[in-house]
Amino acid sequence: MSKVGPVGFDLDLTLINSRPAIMAAWSAVSAELGVLIDLDQVNQRMGIKLEDEVSYWFPADGHQAATDSYRRHYLRLAPLLTFPLAGAAESLAAVRQAGERAIIVTAKHSVSVQPSLDAVGLAADEVFTHVHGPEKAAVLARLSAVVYVGDTPADMAAGQSAGALAVGVPTGSFSSADLRAAGAAIVLGSLADFPSWYAGFRDDTTQEREPDDH
Repeated sequence: MSKVGPVGFDLDLTLINSRPAIMAAWSAVSAELGVLIDLDQVNQRMGIKLEDEVSYWFPADGHQAATDSYRRHYLRLAPLLTFPLAGAAESLAAVRQAGERAIIVTAKHSVSVQPSLDAVGLAADEVFTHVHGPEKAAVLARLSAVVYVGDTPADMAAGQSAGALAVGVPTGSFSSADLRAAGAAIVLGSLADFPSWYAGFRDDTTQEREPDDH
């Protein structure tokens, strides 16, 4: 496996703590449309596309109205209720300092991504939106990403399928054990551990490139 190339990051609950904004938006949708939504169940599925979550609570003819309602509320709430996770900015910087591109690959829709990033002052070199599971794998493979960092089993499977090193962070709705079972090669405590881990990863690459003096 090559160790030189772009590094991909998931967004929600990997780089940012968007859970407060997401839960508040779902509560607002429930109140507006008069449909009971179990936020514990939403939390357990955190990481899937909005449209897929909508299908758990609304009939097909109500999907568009629910999706529109959620996005309207989320865009209002995201600037107030989105927070950076520990090590997020430092992790993106570590990748760039190594001369590589820091990429975000997320299931979040494009209209919701930039307000979320603006709220925490983060920026990536490139952002791919509205992709999940095998769709993420296809993006990562096309980019020849060498690492993909995420917080869900689907992220670990996507990284592994794309030939990237799947690095898990249990900062979302899934445990370290869940991430390892899904194929994580490495599980960090959080992104706060990423810069030092990545430095070691890159050091191994440098050593591999050094000529033999003997």
